[in-house]
Amino acid sequence: METDSRGRSLIDGVWVKQLKPIVDERGKLMELLRSDEPIFEGFGQSYVTFCNPRIVKGWHYHKRQVDHFVCLGGEAKVVLYDSREGSKTHGLVNEFILSLAHSVLVKVPTYVLHGFTAVGGHEAMVLNFPTAVYNYSSPDEFRKDPFSPEIPYDWGDVDRRLSR
Repeated sequence: METDSRGRSLIDGVWVKQLKPIVDERGKLMELLRSDEPIFEGFGQSYVTFCNPRIVKGWHYHKRQVDHFVCLGGEAKVVLYDSREGSKTHGLVNEFILSLAHSVLVKVPTYVLHGFTAVGGHEAMVLNFPTAVYNYSSPDEFRKDPFSPEIPYDWGDVDRRLSR
């Protein structure tokens, strides 16, 4: 079973890539996702989503699309839940704190429920590289209530009225 940098078990198919800044006297550059890496499956589009503190965006999953999340501003708590029947990690929850100080890319496989919230009192800005373009007429997005009792996760002190 794959583990993260702290030795915690990862949901089957989840990858965490440590990002490494290349620093010189002018500033820094940081590669996020390369097509020659094993983590890369394909490119559909890229977008940035913003999340306010105490608001949960989730739960949802995709049947065809794989997500690749990187936090570019603020701090985001990204949570994954493996609800896939037959998965060797069925029922496992993974929680990641993403920020510029903790620069990682998290790959979320198909059918894995995921959501996130901003932590630390500031808006979080999360960049995603999904493997498919968004289809407005038939979205590959399937939602669950962020507070569903089916999912063993407590989002803590968040605004339950505005979260979805």
